[in-house]
Amino acid sequence: MTSNLDEKGLRSIFNEYDVFFIDIWGVLHNGLNLFENSVEVLEELEKNKKKYVLLTNAPRPNYTVIEYLKKMGLDEKKAQHVYTSGQAALDQLKKMNVKSFFHIGPPRDFDLFNLFKKNKCENIKDGEYLLCTGLFD
Repeated sequence: MTSNLDEKGLRSIFNEYDVFFIDIWGVLHNGLNLFENSVEVLEELEKNKKKYVLLTNAPRPNYTVIEYLKKMGLDEKKAQHVYTSGQAALDQLKKMNVKSFFHIGPPRDFDLFNLFKKNKCENIKDGEYLLCTGLFD
């Protein structure tokens, strides 16, 4: 069931759940600063022994987003709850034993495949797979 918590707040359902999946961009920060009230929610979750995952669709490995959040002021313990779509892709690439791929996306996304950079080909026809991380603009 969908519920609008704007008026009731998270406290109204807090005890009904053991795990919370929390988006990062727009919920935990605005790209420049952490939202202090969101950090307070994470502290409440920890205090009440609730589990949480900080999710983002960023095409980055977990460690890149963790470092970004720490620079914003999020403490190490909370930052360790990050899981990115980039990490999901990276984990899958490791399982698939990719021999060669062609990257579609901007250079800022190169950190996603640092472990596989020797497998990156320059000609799309030479790739076994296409790795699309985003648009150029």
